[in-house]
Amino acid sequence: MKFSTIPSAQTVAHYCKLYGIQDIVISPGSRNAPLTISFTENNYFNCYSIVDERCAAFFALGMAQQKQKPVAVLCTSGSALLNYYPAIAEAFYSDIPLVVLSADRPSYKIDIGDGQTIRQDHVFDRHIGYSANLKLDVIHATETIRNQGKGLISDTIPIEKQQVAVELFNAQELEKAIKTAIFSSAPVHINIPFEEPLYGTTLTPNKQQNNELLKPVEESLNTLDDYVSLWNSAQRKLVLVGVNNPNSVEQKYLELLANDDSVVVLTETTSNLHHPNFFPSIDSLIAPIEKSSHKEELFTQLQPDILFTFGGLIVSKKIKSFLRKYKPKHHWHVNNKKAYDTFFCLTKHFKVSENTFFASLFKNHVSVKSDYYPFWSKVKLGYEQRREEYVKNIPFSDMLAFSITAKVIPENYQLHLANSSTVRYAQLVDIDKSITVFCNRGTSGIDGSTSTAIGASIYCEEPTLLITGDLSFLYDSNALWNRYLKSDFRIIVINNDGGGIFRILPGQEDTENFETFFETRHTINIEDVCKTYQLEYELATNEIELENNLRKFFLKSEKPKLLEIKTPRLINNKILLSYFDFIS
Repeated sequence: MKFSTIPSAQTVAHYCKLYGIQDIVISPGSRNAPLTISFTENNYFNCYSIVDERCAAFFALGMAQQKQKPVAVLCTSGSALLNYYPAIAEAFYSDIPLVVLSADRPSYKIDIGDGQTIRQDHVFDRHIGYSANLKLDVIHATETIRNQGKGLISDTIPIEKQQVAVELFNAQELEKAIKTAIFSSAPVHINIPFEEPLYGTTLTPNKQQNNELLKPVEESLNTLDDYVSLWNSAQRKLVLVGVNNPNSVEQKYLELLANDDSVVVLTETTSNLHHPNFFPSIDSLIAPIEKSSHKEELFTQLQPDILFTFGGLIVSKKIKSFLRKYKPKHHWHVNNKKAYDTFFCLTKHFKVSENTFFASLFKNHVSVKSDYYPFWSKVKLGYEQRREEYVKNIPFSDMLAFSITAKVIPENYQLHLANSSTVRYAQLVDIDKSITVFCNRGTSGIDGSTSTAIGASIYCEEPTLLITGDLSFLYDSNALWNRYLKSDFRIIVINNDGGGIFRILPGQEDTENFETFFETRHTINIEDVCKTYQLEYELATNEIELENNLRKFFLKSEKPKLLEIKTPRLINNKILLSYFDFIS
């Protein structure tokens, strides 16, 4: 086994191995050569080469999302590092442990006009769990450092003793950073300066200090008597669940929620929670109330005594608007890390896991007699029946394409949704409970959806399907520029010739400026993109073609497949908005 001759490169690899960080996503460069050597020459690490740093970071994020363990990304110095920022922000708000390793030039070469140098230290401070800025080894390239880095090397202290101090500092910083990633599920940045020469190797590793890995301590619950009493006496309890990892909540607790007449459970597609008594299409519930002549009365009837939330960020703007106006008396959020005051009425954050909280809340469970669930379940049944009727009579469009596609996704698939209109349409269709659903809702950006899905597919035994819009797909088309696309990977691109969601939002108007600067129409041929990256390609432009293509789309193949669904640009918004009128 070969090792870099630079001590800090060995130390970084050692601590990654010590803390179980096995997956390293590397973008090519020269300044990061010592780290690339350290990882690729060690059989413990699974190393992936992805040229585009933005894609590389989202690819790593997808893997970390699936493993729920840290994954590292490694890049060279300069602007390469800045391309990680979108994925770092997503990891920060989605609580995903991403370990960012950036090679840097020595401090004395920053801001003097040297190439590929920027101020890399603390560059992500507003969206990072921890920033570690390691010290430059003084035992490597010592004469260069003496000549150029004034004050970095003492003339009165033996160089070996100075190097010991550097290594001790670096080890402590690495521990802090990696433990933050593991225990706080947060992205961390470790910046490592290297002086040339960069490519030297040795067969003898440096001696490393092994420290015992601490275990996270979950905050214990104090007595819940007062909260249990409130829960057991409240007539209207609204449970709202956002982004949630599959199988993270024990089914017995979901059953208790589902079968309590005083509880209405609203779930989003990304919640990965299923029960016949849950309400999986929030906007289909809220929109008819907004349009009702009895709006005030109905919203007051839906207004909860207790709002109970868990999971991540919420897609539905309608539920946010409702709860911000018709505030509950109590808003409790359960999460072992943080609680957002999304509805401006948060009264209690229980900093524990959902299962720990439910175990205490339901220790002496009481089902409350109430007409809360019975009333709204009838409303739910009504809009579900009207939705089926509506879909049968609409022309080919985004909504019809989603409805048809959702019904034929094979069981147990992993489904990734791009942002913007894609994830919103998904809230209006039924998705089989065996299918796990993911979406980058931390920042809700369109960048990185394809890269994330490809990264996630690496550690998923079942096939992966990405449903994306044309702009999201084209924006992240470099995601396909790697050797890790599995043959069972599938992409469906809903191509409505631009940013169709802007036709749904208030203020759109049919002008040249709207089409150019908001809708952003394009003439890019998606089939040509597939040829470039050797994907099988199919096209559907109407309902019959779509149904025929979907019959064979999920069959086994030697190459990954892409199905492009072209929908009419000008009618999608009208069909969606008319849907809410129809079910009202």
